Amino acid sequence: MNHPAPAPVVIVGAGIVGLATAIWLQRAGRQVTVVDKLGPGGGASFGNGGILASCSVVPVTVPGLWKKAPRMAMDPGQPLFLRWSYLPRLAPWLVRYLANGTAERTRATARALAQITAGSLQAHQDLAEGTGAEGYVRPSDYLFLYRDRAHFEGDAFGWGLRAEAGYRWDLLDRAGITAADPAFGPEIGYAARLGGHGYISDPGAYVARLADHVARSGGRFLKAEVTDIAQEDGRVTGVIAGAERIATDAVVLTAGAWSGPLARRMGVRVPLESERGYHLDLWNPTVTLRGPVMVAGGKFVMTPMEGRLRLAGVVEFGGLDAPPSRAPFALLLKNARAALPGLGYDRAEEWMGHRPAPADSIPLIGAAPGLAGAWMGFGHHHIGMTAGPATGRLLAGLINGARPNIDLAPYAPRRFQ
Repeated sequence: MNHPAPAPVVIVGAGIVGLATAIWLQRAGRQVTVVDKLGPGGGASFGNGGILASCSVVPVTVPGLWKKAPRMAMDPGQPLFLRWSYLPRLAPWLVRYLANGTAERTRATARALAQITAGSLQAHQDLAEGTGAEGYVRPSDYLFLYRDRAHFEGDAFGWGLRAEAGYRWDLLDRAGITAADPAFGPEIGYAARLGGHGYISDPGAYVARLADHVARSGGRFLKAEVTDIAQEDGRVTGVIAGAERIATDAVVLTAGAWSGPLARRMGVRVPLESERGYHLDLWNPTVTLRGPVMVAGGKFVMTPMEGRLRLAGVVEFGGLDAPPSRAPFALLLKNARAALPGLGYDRAEEWMGHRPAPADSIPLIGAAPGLAGAWMGFGHHHIGMTAGPATGRLLAGLINGARPNIDLAPYAPRRFQ
């Protein structure tokens, strides 16, 4: 007896998580339709720092943040910005966010993040294999830069979390830093170097190449805003995108910071905010780094990319609708020049985007409770590019009935039901 082919899985969101889900579903023989109002890689997957930061298991909400945050938000020299007019709307989420800054909660968050960030370089190599995007995945060390040893030791709690996750590193004094990369100025006197990491040399081009592969493999792309999830008797029956109703019995929500309204249609009210991030691309720089670095004092990264040096980072709370602020761009450039005294460039290109930040800093990965055929994969905060391939592979496996090889309980969407 011939059975009809299953309807395509509809993936809402064409960033790295959505595209990874699509590719792994296609490799398992499923058809996919990817819907995004901006098109592939139009959000954070375009503008991120590009680092495959497996060691990024330390959430922003470390113990003591609630004491430091107000002072940081008042100081234009600190990498935390707040649009004060947005504070009344932000406050309920912010209270829950800061409440997670206990040692116990932070350790639990780090354990959850470690499961999906581990082996990011290999995960991207596996994802990119055969897609034409392989050349953008670059192995490298990852350097954390500090003023001096005392500055490094001030981050002892975070480094302890990395050690608990199994990471090891070398410590470099000034002579070691100069040997590792002579570009850094005298303000950088101490560093921690982690091996086994990597970076994406052009995130926008990488994601576009992955999307091209999905299309060549028979996937459909629709540039439209999804406004509703059609459902009947507790099951997904379709997706409303623009003027079109797409019939399906499986939908995956991977829309990043814009996922909240559709998550509510799936029965989950997620305490989700946009943590606005900034980047500057400095084209034809006079300084070329040997690999990506985190400048610990400024909480930003510098990544060598094709034709340019990308400065990315900063945290700003101001919602999804407000235009970019000027101060974060100025701070990124000031701090980069302090670390790289010889830095010059032809032109700078600015970008601001939205990191999806759940109040507990742990992404939602898994089935939506109470609605059969509805799946979630969003809320990756600072680790979207790092954990995107692992998340997509997990989601594709779950949709096809496979048993996951990690404990998915920390990511369960039902925790917010």
